Amino acid sequence: MIDIHTHLLNNVDNGSVDIIETLTGLKLAEEAGFTDIILTPHYIEGYYENGYTLIKQKIEELQQKLEENNIGLKIYQGNEIYISINVGDLLKSNTVSSLAGSRYVLVELPQKIKLQELYDLLEEIKTAGYVPVLAHPERYAFVQKNPKALLALVKNYDVIVQANYGSILGQYGKEAQKTLIKMLKTNMVHVLATDTHRTGFVYGHFYKVEKEFLKYISMERFKRLTVTNPKSILEDKPLELEQTKGPKKKLFFAFA
Repeated sequence: MIDIHTHLLNNVDNGSVDIIETLTGLKLAEEAGFTDIILTPHYIEGYYENGYTLIKQKIEELQQKLEENNIGLKIYQGNEIYISINVGDLLKSNTVSSLAGSRYVLVELPQKIKLQELYDLLEEIKTAGYVPVLAHPERYAFVQKNPKALLALVKNYDVIVQANYGSILGQYGKEAQKTLIKMLKTNMVHVLATDTHRTGFVYGHFYKVEKEFLKYISMERFKRLTVTNPKSILEDKPLELEQTKGPKKKLFFAFA
């Protein structure tokens, strides 16, 4: 499996606090069956400004530690970019990192963003030559209230949807869990990732995560979301996207 969203790079954001925690988490990821990890520290202007050069240096140092500790994972550079009016300039100037140097960029939204503002920013990302990967939309209030808004992003702005493994266990609350289930049933999840901030939070009991997902999707589709599509991101190729279903009134307006 391939994890495209993690906060295991030490001492850069609210994730791993030191190299020991980083190595412990990566070892647990390997034991859970992950082969490739993209390290995506937050980039939030004026707060976590973890830019390209800093992250590149820290990943080079971490690679040496992996070899010394016989951890066979492959690691890659990225950012989780808190979307802002400067997102286009940040990408064009290589201030922030795409996912493993690909066309795909991982973006996080403010909770209270206005939809028209979001549309403009997504268009700016596309104009800069990138494909937005939306981090954990099941956690956003506007998606929980009306998942039809997410369908519009997928269809009109080519957004790739990344959901968190932990959401299926209720890690982020019941509403996020319910919303993720609705997204799975309508084929509005393209990639699954851990978004892990500390060691082993999901990796340590991954069997439970897989068991829960298989209540709603087939093993074939689970592999598409955990291996096939993440691999396409690593290789900078188009993803295998299923036709979205609906929207059915009962399904999409359950929270209205």
